[in-house]
Amino acid sequence: MIKRFVIFFMMVCCLSIAAQQSPKREFRGAWMQCVNGVYLDKSPQQIREMLTEQLDMLELAGINAVFFQVRVEGDALYRSGLEPWSRYLTGTQGQAPSDGWDPLGWMVEECHERGMECHAWLNPYRAKTKGTTDLDRRHVAVRNPERVFAYGDLLIFNPALESNRIHTCLVVEDILRNYDVDGIHIDDYFYPYPEDGEEIPDEEIFMANPRGFRDIGDWRRDNVNLLIRNLHDIIREVKPLAKFGVSPFGIYRNSVNGRNNRSGSATSGLQNYDQLYADVLLWQREGLVDYTIPQIYWNVGNTVADYEVLCRWWNNYCNDRPLYIGQDIDRTVAGVDPNDSTRNQQCLKLDIQRSLSNVQGSCMWYAAALASDNGGYRSVLEQSYHRYPALQPLMKFIDAKAPKPARHPHFTSGRGRVYLEWDAPKAKKQEDMACQYVVYAFAPGEKIDTENPAKIVTVTPRSMGAGGHCEIVGERFGYTYVITTLDRLGNESKGVSVKL
Repeated sequence: MIKRFVIFFMMVCCLSIAAQQSPKREFRGAWMQCVNGVYLDKSPQQIREMLTEQLDMLELAGINAVFFQVRVEGDALYRSGLEPWSRYLTGTQGQAPSDGWDPLGWMVEECHERGMECHAWLNPYRAKTKGTTDLDRRHVAVRNPERVFAYGDLLIFNPALESNRIHTCLVVEDILRNYDVDGIHIDDYFYPYPEDGEEIPDEEIFMANPRGFRDIGDWRRDNVNLLIRNLHDIIREVKPLAKFGVSPFGIYRNSVNGRNNRSGSATSGLQNYDQLYADVLLWQREGLVDYTIPQIYWNVGNTVADYEVLCRWWNNYCNDRPLYIGQDIDRTVAGVDPNDSTRNQQCLKLDIQRSLSNVQGSCMWYAAALASDNGGYRSVLEQSYHRYPALQPLMKFIDAKAPKPARHPHFTSGRGRVYLEWDAPKAKKQEDMACQYVVYAFAPGEKIDTENPAKIVTVTPRSMGAGGHCEIVGERFGYTYVITTLDRLGNESKGVSVKL
């Protein structure tokens, strides 16, 4: 009872302000992981049932993009001719699902049916994680052990080797050619997270081929830069409308106590640039990534890495590329709002995020925590911050042309129900095809304003099809309905209107 009251109180406090500030375009993502044993000891049918329930809850929470983890350690949660099936799916690396299930193909269909984007989330560098004891005979580390090195309990694809970069690009190309994914997503694991007493065993290869670099750190960063550039190029070549994004560790560099350079944040934690050898700002400046989601998992007031400090820093250093904030649900609901001890930090964090001009949304770690409403997090999104639908932020550097409007809007009726129907616009190129439709409703005498998300009746499922329909619910006679068309990148057409 106390928990329910606290959740209700939080929603009341957040509702009015968040509703007024609700943007029409906002990225609302969730990471759907396969690690931590979430699929183990379950049949494919049981996994599908679990994921279906999660997706239904994510849809209620207003989520419009899912990052589905498909490659953890040189393995696959999809049909791959390059790498073995993942042990995280079946318990044994190389063993396929018993009923022939293809998780990635299934997830793409389920997400698109709910109007969500589906991005394939993979790790380029881990070849074996801590808990893996047996590698399949087809695994790269078995067939070509010289291409990996040991670090702690891990095996790492050596970032210095061109053969590894080529292989990773082939994996991405395979996914893009065989699955209708909306993007390729990589996370925060580049060179391994440092461990006391462990040295990265690459000095010999650096000395043999420094490529003009005197400092091994600069050389390592260039190794990663080469892969990012290769991935960007293969994605643009194979599927030009697919998005490519990265979710780095939340700190780029530190600047406290005079350390490092002036572009660092007022933090004192692990650093992408100096310890993971990930020069995220360079990738943004050179247009090699389409969006960035720094994992700012700390709470406001954290002495090592303060959430607000880091949000403001990334806001200032996003280099004109879309920026979303990675949110940790469990840490957030366990924290206390320093301005109000009766609340956790969810509303505080989301208010900070929405106050920053270059931040265009957030991504929730992790999908299951959101679906199960940990700490009332999902309830607050449903009733407040995600009360209205949101379209994806635009990426005009990929495609800026809006599709043509829908055609022949009209009403039909049957069995006591009224439907609005329309036909798809004509298009010669794939990038101009209709992918979704947005339906707005305006009361008699009300000004037509399609920038107001509160007027959205529905955003249809992903279709690429010949048209669509929408059931009219409630007493809507005399209302004006406006239909707009969305292409694959969310460019919106002019509206066509019809009055009921």
